[in-house]
Amino acid sequence: MTNVSMAGESYISGTVIHIIFRNEENGYTVLLVKVQEASEDCQEKKVTAVGHFPVIETDERYRFEGQFKEHPRFGRQYHVQTFQKELPTERDAFIQYLASDRFPGIGEKTAEKMVDTFGENVITTILDDKEKLKKIKGLNDKTRQKIYEAMLENQGMERAMTMLTRYGFGMDLAVKIYHVYRETTFDVIQETPYKLVWDVEGIGFVKADRLGRSLGIGRDDPERLKAGLLYVLFEQTMQGGHVYVPYEFLLENAGALLSGEDFQVDAELLQPPLLQLIEEDKMVEEQHRIYLPSLYFAEKGFVTNVKNMTALVEETEAAYSEADFLTALGETEEEFGIEYAEQQKEAIRQALSSQLMILTGGPGTGKTTVIRAIVQMFSKLHEFSLDRSQYKKDEPFPVLLAAPTGRAAKRMKESTGLEASTIHKLLGYSGEGEEDVFEKDEDEPLEGKVLVVDEVSMVDMWLANQLFRSIPEGMQVILVGDEDQLPSVGPGQVLTDLMDSGIVLVTALSVVYRQAEGSSIIQLAHSIKQGMLPTDLPAAYEDRRFFPCGRDNAADLIEQVCAGAFKKGYPPMDIQVLAPMYKGPAGVHELNRRLQQLFNPPENKSRKVTFGDAVYSKGDVILQLVNNPEEQVYNGDRGVVEAIFEARETVDKQMQIVLSFEGKEVTYSRQDLNQIMLAYCSSIHKAQGSEFPIVVAPVLMSYRRMLKRNLLYTAVTRARDYLIMAGEERAIQYAIENDSKDERYTMLKEKLTGTEEMEDT
Repeated sequence: MTNVSMAGESYISGTVIHIIFRNEENGYTVLLVKVQEASEDCQEKKVTAVGHFPVIETDERYRFEGQFKEHPRFGRQYHVQTFQKELPTERDAFIQYLASDRFPGIGEKTAEKMVDTFGENVITTILDDKEKLKKIKGLNDKTRQKIYEAMLENQGMERAMTMLTRYGFGMDLAVKIYHVYRETTFDVIQETPYKLVWDVEGIGFVKADRLGRSLGIGRDDPERLKAGLLYVLFEQTMQGGHVYVPYEFLLENAGALLSGEDFQVDAELLQPPLLQLIEEDKMVEEQHRIYLPSLYFAEKGFVTNVKNMTALVEETEAAYSEADFLTALGETEEEFGIEYAEQQKEAIRQALSSQLMILTGGPGTGKTTVIRAIVQMFSKLHEFSLDRSQYKKDEPFPVLLAAPTGRAAKRMKESTGLEASTIHKLLGYSGEGEEDVFEKDEDEPLEGKVLVVDEVSMVDMWLANQLFRSIPEGMQVILVGDEDQLPSVGPGQVLTDLMDSGIVLVTALSVVYRQAEGSSIIQLAHSIKQGMLPTDLPAAYEDRRFFPCGRDNAADLIEQVCAGAFKKGYPPMDIQVLAPMYKGPAGVHELNRRLQQLFNPPENKSRKVTFGDAVYSKGDVILQLVNNPEEQVYNGDRGVVEAIFEARETVDKQMQIVLSFEGKEVTYSRQDLNQIMLAYCSSIHKAQGSEFPIVVAPVLMSYRRMLKRNLLYTAVTRARDYLIMAGEERAIQYAIENDSKDERYTMLKEKLTGTEEMEDT
């Protein structure tokens, strides 16, 4: 750290390493800053800075001006009056690169000495003569050899890495960029910087545009405009759930993204690059609807396969007689010790006689009971065994069970006694290269007689198409889901559109059965579904409580509730907090920080790893954010940190973190850590397809823009044994009354029913 005397001016120049608190409404933020240069009134290496920041990012360097003040509770803080972002100098970039995990044995002070001694050619100098490392005091023979070997391994990176850090990319992101482009990194960045948006996860248009502008690319450059159009279409697909966007909608939103205070990008300027993107097959235009090509063909292919399956219904209906059905039903009731209700019998009958059927219903209506009966009776009517031991290793099993998430598949296995897998695993997903790769398709279809897919409300348009193109002719399919839950995170609303189309048989279970009647959680869920706030909300039940609180004390209350459950012997994996939003004092990020301090404080651990704002140590509960088919872990899987190994302890000399997902161990390096996050609290969307022994759900008016009936319903139905709702009764009332659903642009229903032409007129 350097101290500079500047009369009367107090300043700090350093890197934001952690956002301790942020109020998204007014921008008030508490930061932890690693000081690299400062005026004489600052002697600390790390400083807590407070102020109002419209935008602030971790791993970025800023210059702050203000003054130190003593807070009665939190001690010495730097109160920021003005700030600006700083780009690192060439010297800073080299120091940051050498002090990274790629060079074990080099800390920041040693890196400074090396750059000061050898200049910008430090790596070339040492590779030419490793004995020159002896000029750096404090390094023993073993450390010098390690540094030399690391430089040999990473030679060629420094030019690209230092350029990236100078343009404002943090070291972790710079390493990720280099891993994508390798020796072509420098050329790609100089010639086509907007490629980073598509090729490198974690780089949005704004960061790439900042790089492009630094390289002198004009605001009306066609490549910039095309990148903006593609980015808006992709974001609307992934964030808005749209399968397509209207032509005018795309132009309007892209214009807003690409314009600045002194420069306006209008529709006229965007039309030529949009037409060029269509000509290049990077977009598809149909009746003024703009698609990503993969979604256009997914929607089209799915429609074809569904129509083909529904056309086979009459052939399936003649598969067995009524007498056969009644005999199989009686045997199943006797074997399971259950007498099915009339509604359940009818659902079983329709499933067995349909090529394609949807089974829907809320909690406690017996969906699992019916699935179990369908599988059992199907085996009787088609005369095959459900005992896997009677099949040869390479012989296909007649029943396929699948769900979108690992936890949902595990529940299917527990309820049926048969193997179940994720849909991705069933289809042999590998995700190699830039494209999703599946082993199963129309040329290499699934093998079996019947397929049951649970939690179909979570299935997006891409996955639905891949699944249906892999179903062979004659295989019966039962889709199971709850249409009142949230739609898929990915594009489309497949279950809703299928049900609304009228061409697929839908059987709805509506009766809540005796074993579920005693659950106040299920009673609450059905009240929410019917749009009613129960009068007994404040009452304390064996399985449900409501604690009133406001925005300012919600996090404290949630922490107390979780502490109570922890003391009673519930492990953190059994306690799931679900929040509607990521930001704010009772959002996912802040609650994760607090609950980590409660369950597994990192400062008590000798080994921990920091990545962005997150700190991980052994015992932390984490969530997988993306599909990783190579390791067979998927988006939404929860796991635990089992171990952390320092770079000096591993063969490839990189830090490693070992995670356990349901007993399956996976090893990640630092560049993989963007695939996970802390999971003491998660979003309600991420909890779909899962059940937890204890669910704690904050419901506050500060979440107003997210409060909807299907969101609340989804949160409540995640609780298996105990539900704690914390918040404002009026917020719960608001959510229940708000039955609006986010409009998603999709043509699935219209194409299934042949009414798309009418929609265009």
